[in-house]
Amino acid sequence: MLRLMPPRRSFRSLPTAFTLVELLVVITIIGILMGLLLPAVQSAREAARQTQCSNNLRQLALAALQHEAANRFLPTGGWGFGWVGDPDHGFGMGQPGGWIYNALPYIDQRNLHDSQLGTTGVARANAAWTMIQTPLAIINCPTRRPLKLYPTWFTSASYFCTPAFASVSVPPGAPPILVSKTDYAGNAGDSWAEPHDVGFSGTSAGYNGDAGPGTYAAGTNPDGIAKWKRFSTPGDIAYQTGVIYEASTVKIANITDGPSNTYLIGEKHLMVDNYENGADEGDNENAMMGFNEDICRWAGPNIGSPHQDAPGVLDPNNFGSAHPNGFGMTFCDGRVQVISFSIDLNIHHLLANRADGQAIDATKY
Repeated sequence: MLRLMPPRRSFRSLPTAFTLVELLVVITIIGILMGLLLPAVQSAREAARQTQCSNNLRQLALAALQHEAANRFLPTGGWGFGWVGDPDHGFGMGQPGGWIYNALPYIDQRNLHDSQLGTTGVARANAAWTMIQTPLAIINCPTRRPLKLYPTWFTSASYFCTPAFASVSVPPGAPPILVSKTDYAGNAGDSWAEPHDVGFSGTSAGYNGDAGPGTYAAGTNPDGIAKWKRFSTPGDIAYQTGVIYEASTVKIANITDGPSNTYLIGEKHLMVDNYENGADEGDNENAMMGFNEDICRWAGPNIGSPHQDAPGVLDPNNFGSAHPNGFGMTFCDGRVQVISFSIDLNIHHLLANRADGQAIDATKY
């Protein structure tokens, strides 16, 4: 019987490696693809960071409105940079801490707000230090800088007026004190002013300029309370037209231009060079302090245009952001909107004034 043999196959040696030309072609193609893909990835990451920033602002606005519902006024701006929040002094004009401290109970931080309760002396000082050294993601813009503690410019605990720090001292030459910072600021109005420069009168002696009253008594006696009330009085030299300013107690009913036409809280401008060194005048203290450029900003004719953070540009009174396409602002109705850096300045000013009586074209911002 004959057997059919399978046909012979021809075997050729296969190449065992890429040639240099082939490698160069592949590397070139990968480089081109990476060049095309990287901007898209970076853009997507920035969009996610800006979304998170807007969510932070939305939560802060809702907290402010919950505060208004509970206390019948928006969170106060506090007394001055020499003070921090104190749970024994309520939520009104007698509260030295600013709007961030007063919003704590409404952003699930009641324990941080109340951490000094029932303490005295060194224990109270330690509780206050812990408070100002607790970073909070909700007051941090992820585009600008990581969530961590940053240096403050002062080197002595005597910097504070509040008695909570009276028993604490910082030795000369000690490292910079690290504190929690905020990237957001309350709307103090359409005209920059330093109401604390007006000063106290009569029995309110001991006022320490923009640091605030020298004692609790100076800030809460009849003369002190009368001074705070002046800031909400139209025509007064210290009149503040916004919704969060020194010792403010602004009600929604006081916003006669309408909550949807009035800024509440927004992103603040910082100089890029000072993101992490505490040297910016609008970022050199802590987030739990009283009224100061660190936690409040203006949008007045004497402030100029809001703008993106940039190297070498110091603008501690202005709104702005690290985002390339605009800065986030919340309105007194709780909504959040990204505002263009090129917003019509007249519209920008009107949005910062709670009661100017001017009509605003919403298509202009």
